[in-house]
Amino acid sequence: MKPMLPFLTLVLVAGSCSSPAPAPRAAAGLSVMATHDTPALPGAGESRRVGGDVSATISGSDGRYVYGPSVIDTPLPEGYPPPTPPGAIDLKTYPSVRRAVVSGKGSPDAGMNQAFWPLFNHIKGHDIAMTSPVEMDYPGLTRESAPSEWSMAFLYRTPELNDTGREGRVIVEDAPPVTVLAVGLKGNYSMSLVTRGMEQIEQFLAENPEWEAAGSWRSLYYNGPALLWWNKWAEVQLPVRPRLSPAGT
Repeated sequence: MKPMLPFLTLVLVAGSCSSPAPAPRAAAGLSVMATHDTPALPGAGESRRVGGDVSATISGSDGRYVYGPSVIDTPLPEGYPPPTPPGAIDLKTYPSVRRAVVSGKGSPDAGMNQAFWPLFNHIKGHDIAMTSPVEMDYPGLTRESAPSEWSMAFLYRTPELNDTGREGRVIVEDAPPVTVLAVGLKGNYSMSLVTRGMEQIEQFLAENPEWEAAGSWRSLYYNGPALLWWNKWAEVQLPVRPRLSPAGT
């Protein structure tokens, strides 16, 4: 894959386990809702359609996923669930992944350009192939307030490609497994796209109170500059968990 130029027309880093993930532990003083009411979590690498365009399907496999004119032609990390087609909402569980991260403050849109070259030079220096998607994280982001900071991550396809640690601005770390609600989107990679996805996921949560937020918003960007912006494939995601209820209910 050819190097991508800034203004995050990027290429990025974003499998299947048939057994369900273990039930979540209740916090002190709380218990998980009765078994028959507790939503099942997908296993690591699994994805389940829960809303939006429930009939949307993608073709192909890892290394070339296709949805209409949108194409993801870069492999995902091993064990990652497939991308969510635009218009659909999926519940997905991601396995642990080793990733190279650059963080900063201020505008996330400007930050994508600031972080891209340090990350690209990092994987080039270690002879690590680009994967898809590129992940952006937005701690503190709500629809009423901008994020307090941001981070961009390039994902390793397998963890043995490099050790964890700091290399200049780049931190190589292992992200833990996470279950998310993900909405598939098309469009320019920017905070306006993130806002669109947030609105759809918040509406889903309002209509499905058995789920609650369990982390910060993030976006996954799957394409580089070769694809026209209106066909670029992305996801906006929110970590979630089954909602806990007071003990004894």
